[in-house]
Amino acid sequence: MNTDLLNKYNIPGPRYTSYPTVPYWENQSTAEQWKSHVRKSFLTNNDKQGISVYIHLPYCESLCTYCGCNTRITVNHKVEEPYIKALLKEWTMYLNMFEEKPRIQEIHLGGGTPTFFSPANLIKLMEGISSTSYFSPDAEFSFEGHPNNTTTHHLESLYNAGFRRVSFGIQDFDANVQKAIHRIQSFEQVRSVTELARKTGYKSVNFDLIYGLPFQTLNTINDTINKVITLKPDRIAFYSYAHVPWIKPAQRGYSETDLPAPEIKRKLYETGRKLLIEAGYIETGMDHFALPEDSLSLALQNKTLYRNFMGYTTSKTKTLIGLGVSAIGDTWTAFSQNVKSVEGYLQKIAEGKLPLFRGHILTEEDLILRKHILQIICTGETKWNLQNEQCAFLYDSLELLHPMETDGLLVLDPQKLNVTETGKIFIRNICMAFDARLIRNQPQTQLFSQTV
Repeated sequence: MNTDLLNKYNIPGPRYTSYPTVPYWENQSTAEQWKSHVRKSFLTNNDKQGISVYIHLPYCESLCTYCGCNTRITVNHKVEEPYIKALLKEWTMYLNMFEEKPRIQEIHLGGGTPTFFSPANLIKLMEGISSTSYFSPDAEFSFEGHPNNTTTHHLESLYNAGFRRVSFGIQDFDANVQKAIHRIQSFEQVRSVTELARKTGYKSVNFDLIYGLPFQTLNTINDTINKVITLKPDRIAFYSYAHVPWIKPAQRGYSETDLPAPEIKRKLYETGRKLLIEAGYIETGMDHFALPEDSLSLALQNKTLYRNFMGYTTSKTKTLIGLGVSAIGDTWTAFSQNVKSVEGYLQKIAEGKLPLFRGHILTEEDLILRKHILQIICTGETKWNLQNEQCAFLYDSLELLHPMETDGLLVLDPQKLNVTETGKIFIRNICMAFDARLIRNQPQTQLFSQTV
C-alpha cells in the first residue's frame, strides 16, 4: 500500500449504511409522517419485492469492549419474555398500517446476542410474525449467534422456522486479543458450532472478523485467517475496528497505544485480504468476502448486490421494518430509529405508541445522492445524467473526484465513475465526495471512525 495515499485518505468518514448518515438526519419526521411513508412504500413494494424485517435483540451476558452496537448486559433471562411480547406488539402496530398481509423477503435477527434468548422464546417471536405474513419462496432468514451459547436446540429450532443463514462473531483467535476485547471463544468451539450448523442444514455460515484490534500483529492475523480458511465459511465480513471511545466508553479499557499504528493496521487488512483471495474467496463489497458459488458473489457478478442497514444482501427490498430498541426502519424516502434504551422502548410500547426516537425524510437531492453512493458501494461504479438529474451538488462532486482520479482511485468518464483496484480500499472516501450534508456541515467533533 502506498503510504502517501494511506496518510492522505485515512480520515474520519461514514460507513454509509444509509444516506444521509444518521448524524445528519434532521429529526424532522413525526410519527404520522413516518406512518404515511411506511404505508406508501408498503403499497408500492409489497407485491413486487416484498419487505425486509430487522429485529434487534439487545441482550448479552457479558460486554465485548470493541463492540459499537446497542447492547444491554445482564445474566437475568427473565427479561426475555417481556421483550418478545413488546416486539410482537410493535409488529402489530405496523400490521395495522398495511392494507394486506406483508410478503416477507428477508428477516435478520441482530444484536446484542440473539442466542441469549431461549429457542422457545425465539420461536414464539417467529410464530407471531409468520402467522400474520406470507414468506416469499426464496426468502432469506439469518441470525447472529455467539459461538459459546448457540446450541443444537437454537440451530434446529430456527432452521425449522425457515432460517438458512447464521453469522458467528469470531473477531480474532489470539488469546491476548480476545482477553483485551473480552470476547473469548476457542477455535475448537467455533469449529464445533460451525460443523453443527452445517449438519443441521444451514446453507450459509458467515464469520465476522475485525482487524485493528488491540495487540493484533501480522503473526496473529495470519494465524486467525488461516484457521478461518480451514473451516471455509461461506461468507466473511472482515471489518475495520472503529475506535470511538467518546461513543463507547468500554473501549477505554485499553490504551490507544495498544492499537496497531495506521500503517500496521492497513497491513493487517492487506494480509488478511490476500490470504482470503488466495483461498478462493471473492471480494464482494466493502469489507466482505464470499465463496464464488455464494449468492453474494453471484449478485456482485450480476450487478444486483444491495446494501441496507443489515449489510450487503441479495434482496433489493426498499421497505425495511425495524423492530426493537434502537432498530432502524427505511422506506427509501424516509428513515426512522427507535428509542435507544430498553426501558424507554418498553414504556412506549406499553403506551401503545410507536417507539420512535428520531427520523429523516429524504429530499430530492438526498434521493439522488443516495442512489449514487449505493451504486458505488455495491457495484464499484455509477452513472449520471446531469441534464435529467436535478441536483446541483453533482457538479461539485465531480470536482472533488478529480484529485482521486489523479491518485489512481477511480476513472472518470463524462457520465460515469469506475472504482479502480486501488480505490476499493478507499471506497468510503470516494462516497464522501457525494455526501453533500457532510461537506456542507463539517463536524466540530469527530463523529466517525477512520476510513482506513
